[in-house]
Amino acid sequence: MKIKVRVSHDEDTKYASLICKKIQESAKSRGTGIAKKDPEYIKSKMINGNAVIAFYDGKIAGFSYLEVFQKEEFVVNSGLIVFPEFRKKGLARIIKVEIFQLSRKKFPNSKIFSITTSNSVIKMNTELGFKPVTFSELPQSEEFWKGCQSCTNFDILTRNKRKMCLCTGLLYEKNSSDFMLIHGDRIVLAYSGGLDTSYCLKYLIQEEGYEVHTVIINTGGFQKKELKKIEERAFHIGAKSHKTIDSIEEFYQNCIKYLIFGNILKNNTYPLSVSSERIFQAIKIAQYATFINAKAIAHGSTGAGNDQIRFDIAFQIICPEKMTLSPIRENKISRKEEIEYLRNSGVSICWDKAKYSINKGIWGTSISGKETLTSSHDFPEKAYTTKLKRKKSENIELEFEKGELVSINKEKGKAIKNIIKLEKIASEFAIGRGIHIGDTILGIKGRVAFEASAAIIIIKAHHLLEKHILTKWQLYWKEQLSNWYGMLLHEAQYLDPVMRDIEMFLNSTQKRLTGTVHLILSPYRFHLVGIKSEFDLMKSNMAQYGEMNHAWTAEDVKGFTKILSNQMKMYHNL
Repeated sequence: MKIKVRVSHDEDTKYASLICKKIQESAKSRGTGIAKKDPEYIKSKMINGNAVIAFYDGKIAGFSYLEVFQKEEFVVNSGLIVFPEFRKKGLARIIKVEIFQLSRKKFPNSKIFSITTSNSVIKMNTELGFKPVTFSELPQSEEFWKGCQSCTNFDILTRNKRKMCLCTGLLYEKNSSDFMLIHGDRIVLAYSGGLDTSYCLKYLIQEEGYEVHTVIINTGGFQKKELKKIEERAFHIGAKSHKTIDSIEEFYQNCIKYLIFGNILKNNTYPLSVSSERIFQAIKIAQYATFINAKAIAHGSTGAGNDQIRFDIAFQIICPEKMTLSPIRENKISRKEEIEYLRNSGVSICWDKAKYSINKGIWGTSISGKETLTSSHDFPEKAYTTKLKRKKSENIELEFEKGELVSINKEKGKAIKNIIKLEKIASEFAIGRGIHIGDTILGIKGRVAFEASAAIIIIKAHHLLEKHILTKWQLYWKEQLSNWYGMLLHEAQYLDPVMRDIEMFLNSTQKRLTGTVHLILSPYRFHLVGIKSEFDLMKSNMAQYGEMNHAWTAEDVKGFTKILSNQMKMYHNL
């Protein structure tokens, strides 16, 4: 069985007489409806592309056309016919959707209406957003009413002075159903190639009938061959198109850099590996959806996590006119049910690999599975994506310039390349593993495993350098604002302007943050040895902590402590 419904053209005019015959036979059998159509009139509709024609296994099976009235104020979807031998196959709805979409495309500012006695057509129109209206809300031109003259019920219409008849008038006005999707609408799916988004892709195509365009935003962590496999899987499942967008440098410049400047570890543990990248993925996805003129954006988040909030908020701000779809959240479907659905639909995904949900990026990898759903179970070694390969300790030197990592072991490189290089070195020691327990945006507790060797090492090394270079009050206020920055980023508030304000402050604190940090890498851990910097405040000649000072006398200290304690003495003497 192969159904094809398309916009008609001049080669279809050979079917005009047959279509008119079928329309007449249908009206006669129903005892109502417009009984007669002129083949030449139908031909003109075909030639001008104002009709759709349906084929079933190569044979003509149905038809519908549109008419314009009152200087394009109104467009009517008319003449819907499915040949008797092809009925009860879903053709009528497909034809109706196609003629409706054609009307919206060619006459976007017109009111679309339909007038019919068919209950099934009324139902289809209602599902598309049409509303029943009185005849006074339909076109009042003589040209329109003239078309009713061949109907057997025309005398009823004239006796009631065109105020009522056996037909029901239905009207669709622009903006009356802006956020309704219909069969064939173009949508963009944020696609990672994993179980969740693969389920969404198949479901949206197979169950909803949408034209799905997949997109993946690479914020790091993907190799070219992995991206190629994701593209192949998207097309295999049925994506209309697939797009890979590289956003690694933008992600670094607009987020990772500030996570380093702020030494940000949520609950002093987790480097915000996933939560930091989601907002940038969402922004790029929204921009892409606008570029290809999609009506909706879909994502594979569940209803119990943080990512759904991050996606939804970004989409609402950047492209509020587009719908947001989340099949897993809306259908409340489990991972086991997803796998079963895909298998039944001819898409096989290895169950063992699907036991864990893995999100990999340049700033770390998060891993969740059955163990992270409990409070007591340890996370198994086999579930981590990197394994211990090196057991002999190794010295390493990191160089920072104005807070950014510029070299590893004296080899200069861009920050992104240095992060990737450090990750490759440190991951072989299985450094940077952990389990984060935190509060979700929704208010529930969440537990996730992660591995982020480069992120943890860079943040700790950077923080050590800051302790030597920044003043006490710089460190204090940096810590306060950095905590807020990390919290707001995690809570999907990245687009709030206060984030730009905090970034300006963080930039200011890094002006003198230049120097080298020496570390020792060992299996499962690392040790910060020390730093070298021309801005190291410990190099001051004024004094050495706990030893000798050269900048004040004993009497100076006595006077200082007397003044410093004034208010406390007042309090305790009352």
